[in-house]
Amino acid sequence: MGVEDPKFKIDVVVGSPVTINEGPFKNMEGKVTAIDEAKGKVKVSVTIFGRETPVELDFLQIKKS
Repeated sequence: MGVEDPKFKIDVVVGSPVTINEGPFKNMEGKVTAIDEAKGKVKVSVTIFGRETPVELDFLQIKKS
């Protein structure tokens, strides 16, 4: 019918520092490693127990640092 899925807009790029503002990783800082605009998801690399760990989050769960 010509109806398109809504596009998500985000003001970060790969490599941007971000802060997670909700969920189990709240208040943790990390760097964006991948952006999936079609699904509204972003992968953020955070340090947990001294190791870099990728975490997949919604655009609404992060804010630019």
